[in-house]
Formats: sequence, structure tokens, C-alpha cells
Amino acid sequence: MEQGIRVAQYGCGKMSVYTMRYVQEKGARLVAAFDANPQVVGKDISEITGSGPAGVVVQDASRAEEELKRIKPDVCLVTTMSLLRDVEEALLICARNGINAITICEEAIFPWNSAPTITAEIDRLARETGCTICGTGYQDVFWGNLITTLAGATHRITKIKGKSSYNVEDYGIALAKGHGAGLSLEEFAAEIASADNISDGERQKLIDQGTFLPSYMWNVNGWLCSQLGLTVTRQTQTCVPQTCQEDLNSSTLGMTIPAGKATGMSALVVTETKEGVTIESECIGKVYAPDECDRNEWTLQGEPETQVVITRPSTVELTCATMVNRIPDVINAPAGYVTTEKMPRALYRQQSLEAYLD
Repeated sequence: MEQGIRVAQYGCGKMSVYTMRYVQEKGARLVAAFDANPQVVGKDISEITGSGPAGVVVQDASRAEEELKRIKPDVCLVTTMSLLRDVEEALLICARNGINAITICEEAIFPWNSAPTITAEIDRLARETGCTICGTGYQDVFWGNLITTLAGATHRITKIKGKSSYNVEDYGIALAKGHGAGLSLEEFAAEIASADNISDGERQKLIDQGTFLPSYMWNVNGWLCSQLGLTVTRQTQTCVPQTCQEDLNSSTLGMTIPAGKATGMSALVVTETKEGVTIESECIGKVYAPDECDRNEWTLQGEPETQVVITRPSTVELTCATMVNRIPDVINAPAGYVTTEKMPRALYRQQSLEAYLD
């Protein structure tokens, strides 16, 4: 590609501030940008990234299919929401038109175990048109490749335990609301926790219907089992509200969360496998109190036991850098919905992204 990899940006919110700048600094070209927010539409992307004028104006998302079909970029970055159903249309547009796409939608890291019908349809279209669709982000490395790399130095594993926390303030209002931030404990129980007070059969029915609401670790556990060759026999999740003893201001929600109300939630996913290895992973997303920070902690129990703790990871920037570093992998991958445990491990890109194409 003589003029560099051509990239489209779908979603011009908080995460795109980094993804678009990182794309440009890695030698790729932004050729289009889309968003549904009228306050963003019409802006040059430089007003979002803070870099020099780019000559690319954010267009309304309703024009995405028409424009993507016309300009045919090499890849489209989708940075909007957290559930596959919410990014389904964007991914289908790319799949229908033979455009590679990467999303940081958390469910998309391994949607086969939570939204198999939607995933299969995207996969079918992508195979027909010869493009690749995938999900990536912070979890790709810090909840996925980091753990399986440590597993490669382990003789026998009995249990994998993980816990990761993040500030919902960093990711936008949709994510904050999805975590129950601002709800009373009664509202949280009715609107969030009640969804998991069901039998295994009822949960599977929701999965088959495409209406299941997975926590982030639900899909990560599926990714880990696929990478490690483990056969899932049962998987459950439980969501518990997080609270603070003091009022907390949320700029994302535009409100002060009173003491005792939900600031977010903890979601614990337990996966049992035929091979006897159990995975217990927990993600805690909430509006942080002043003394709180991101933390990522994993323990592999067995022979030997290994623990890794990362304090204050720059979760937003790491998510966006992983996405941009994955661009060559997605272009190089076979057609279809290809989850990243089937790709090479995420690597640092010193040169322009095009230098890493097959």
C-alpha cells in the first residue's frame, strides 16, 4: 500500500481521541469518520484529536454504509458501545461491503458464547465478501494474552482467578449506565442483578435468542478456554452493586451519586471445564472515589502458582493502542469473524502499520 493503510473511524467519542491519533502516528491514513451525535457531526477530526487539520469531517452515522461502500477503506475502527447488538449494524455494514472491521465492543472479544446467532451472520457475510471482523482492546492483552503467556510457563493449572477494575467515567455514558451507576440498590437489584437470577436452561435460551446480557468477563472466559484448549461444561455470572460511603460526582452521568447508591458493579463469572480447570474472573466497573485507581490482578493456581498485579494501568490508552496495533493482524487474517486468540499475539508496532502486512 503505497499511500498507507486507509482507515475509517466509526464512533468519535472519548476513545477515538486516541485511536485516530494513534492511526495517524503509525503511518496510516484516516479517510472517513462517523458518529450519531449531532454535536460531533460536521467537525474536522482534528477538533477531536487535538492534532493538525486532517481534512476529514465527521459525517452522520446514517451515511456510513453509503460512504464506506464508496471509499472502500482497508479497515474500519468501531468504538461505540459494549454489546454486540449495539455494534451489530456497524459490523454488518462492513461485512456486507467487504471492509475489514475491528471493534472495542467488549462482548466482541469472543461473542460466540453470548450472541452466537448475530456472530454467525456477521461471519457468513464476511466470508462471502472476503473481509475480517474482530473484537479487541484492553482485554485482548491484559485479560487474555497475558494470562495464556503465563500459562505457557506452568506445569499444571487447577484454577485461574482474575480481578480487574476500571473507572466507568473514562468510557462514556452508555457504559456507566450499563454498570448501574447512579441506581438505588433496589433499582440495581431489579434492573441489573435480576437478569442473572435464572437457571442454566433459561440463560441458554436467552443466549440462543440473542438477548443475554454478558458481563465483560463472560466473553473473556470463553476466549481463555478457546486459547487454552479447555471444554466449557458450565458458566455462570453474578452482578453485585458497588457503593461509596460518600457522595461522588460523575461528570459522565452529569449527576452526584448519593452515598449508598450504586457507583457501578462487580461482575463475577465462574467457568467450569471438562478438564477440571476452573476460571473465576471478576471485573469491577464503577465511578471511582478520589483514592481509587485501575488495577489488574491474576493468579494461576497449580504447579507452580503465579500471580501478576498491575496497578494503575492506563486502561483507555492501552485499549486504543491494542486496537491500532491489531490492524495488520486483521488485514492479514482469513475472512470471517475471527477472534483474536486465533491471531498472532498482539505486538508492538515500531514501523508504519503497512510494514507488517503479509
